[in-house]
Amino acid sequence: MSEHIINRVNELRKQMDIRQEDLAKAVSVTRQTIIAIEKGNYTPSVALAIKIAQFFKSSVEEVFFFP
Repeated sequence: MSEHIINRVNELRKQMDIRQEDLAKAVSVTRQTIIAIEKGNYTPSVALAIKIAQFFKSSVEEVFFFP
């Protein structure tokens, strides 16, 4: 059974007026990884999810959640 995770990365990034490239650099991944996360094609590791949540000063649950 595959679990689908929803995320608010695109929404939060746009609210902060941050480019995908800048977010990628801040969390030490490629821009392509950020694109894949935003599209829902890639579920990040726990470590990456925490880094992204910390970047947005949010909890992991506020950024990534089940529908």
